[in-house]
Amino acid sequence: MKRSDFSFDLPADLIAQTPAPSRSASRLLVTPPQGGLEDRQFSDLPDYLGEGDLLVVNDTRVLPARFYGQKQSGGKVEFLLERVEGDHVFLAQTRTSKKLKENAVVTLEGGATVRFLGREGPFSRFRLLSEQPLETLLEAIGHMPLPPYIRREDVLADQSRYQTVYAERPGAVAAPTAGLHFDKSLLARIRGMGMETASVTLHVGAGTFKPVLVEDIREHQMHAERFSLPQQTADRIRATRERGGRIIAVGTTTVRVLESVMQSEGEIRACRGETRIFIYPGYRFSAVDVLVTNFHLPESTLLMMVCAFAGTERVLAAYEHAVRQNYRFFSYGDAMLLYHGETP
Repeated sequence: MKRSDFSFDLPADLIAQTPAPSRSASRLLVTPPQGGLEDRQFSDLPDYLGEGDLLVVNDTRVLPARFYGQKQSGGKVEFLLERVEGDHVFLAQTRTSKKLKENAVVTLEGGATVRFLGREGPFSRFRLLSEQPLETLLEAIGHMPLPPYIRREDVLADQSRYQTVYAERPGAVAAPTAGLHFDKSLLARIRGMGMETASVTLHVGAGTFKPVLVEDIREHQMHAERFSLPQQTADRIRATRERGGRIIAVGTTTVRVLESVMQSEGEIRACRGETRIFIYPGYRFSAVDVLVTNFHLPESTLLMMVCAFAGTERVLAAYEHAVRQNYRFFSYGDAMLLYHGETP
């Protein structure tokens, strides 16, 4: 299976640089089980949900994970946090004119300092030389880590709009973007229909933007992301299955959690850990029936997962339609509603 099988032409002006005026004002491209395509608004999502279904979301909270510092030589350093390892040690991607030497000290904006401890794969490990926890420091000096295809500096509005309304557990450095379309009133409508909601946590890492560089996608190595699935969510999924309801995953990150747990445990049960799951066509889904997701980058692992879920030919045809109809793409773009399996 080739990387090029998941390519499509995307005009640059369809890559959303700012969010829609309101969260649920985004467009929604629906691929109904009976075939065809429907152009709707995201606020129409409840029309496709039913009493007894369960909506599962990712409640991770995005950290202000991009920050800046200066080497003792005066050179600038840009940090993109990957993960926090305790209050004072962290992994990050760095951008600097010259490589950092081991034990080099970098002064951050605001005066705090960090020491470079060494490399770990594509990341660098640092120790914060301060009593202040890193997450507290980031609230003062950090910037929202907008994706590389959003070609502008972050602004104050991004602090709320690049965050879901149900974000609770800090740890992500990229948003679970399918969830950005939900506002509180839409969630209230969904619950008012008799639907339940549940949450998992997957802390999205910067590796989510790592491109697939090999032509045979089976050779691609996925990044690791931390997740947890609480007991209450496991109980609600089990009850939904017993009453014949559908599991509706909000975002590929939610899919990663549910399918990872099924692979490792053989059933949905409360657990936590790390996942490197790579889902591409040929994968057999066992935990998710319907998927709410944004439009993804060409040749990306996220597009490969979506193609595995709904059928490559069908998904790429929907993407062609979205381009013709000027849908907005990627993190601040529009959304899709996909059903599992090939359809007519």
